[in-house]
Amino acid sequence: MSNFEAHHNFARISARKARYVADLIRGKNVNTALDVLNFTHRRGSSFLSILLRSAISNATQDGKVNANKLYIRELTIDGGPLIQGRFRYNPGPMGRAMPIRKRTSHIHLLLAERAEETKKRAPKKKAAEDATSQTLPKRASKARSKAPSVSE
Repeated sequence: MSNFEAHHNFARISARKARYVADLIRGKNVNTALDVLNFTHRRGSSFLSILLRSAISNATQDGKVNANKLYIRELTIDGGPLIQGRFRYNPGPMGRAMPIRKRTSHIHLLLAERAEETKKRAPKKKAAEDATSQTLPKRASKARSKAPSVSE
């Protein structure tokens, strides 16, 4: 069982905002994760969707991997450096200057192939009903009186 990686360094989104979306898909199947990302209305969903597709593409380069069995094993989002450029400031309280912080993040995605699980069969309903009927006494049903029908 091998792992497949994809990284997006210096993504132009703060790590905190991207983690909200990452928490939704961590540990899920890749098909389910793509569906969740398509219907999530947060900016981080586009970053993670592109990265997830890239990781799936990396995994399918090997002909032995079934893309439908892949799941998100690890998804970490770390804070990156601030984008500096030239220093700019916004006015702060009491005449102070507050620097403009443009945050970045490093997104690391690790996919793995899920092992085959043996399925346990649930007991049939009929057997379950028979077991409950033997242990519980049956209630006596009250006879309902029906109004006699009038025939001509």
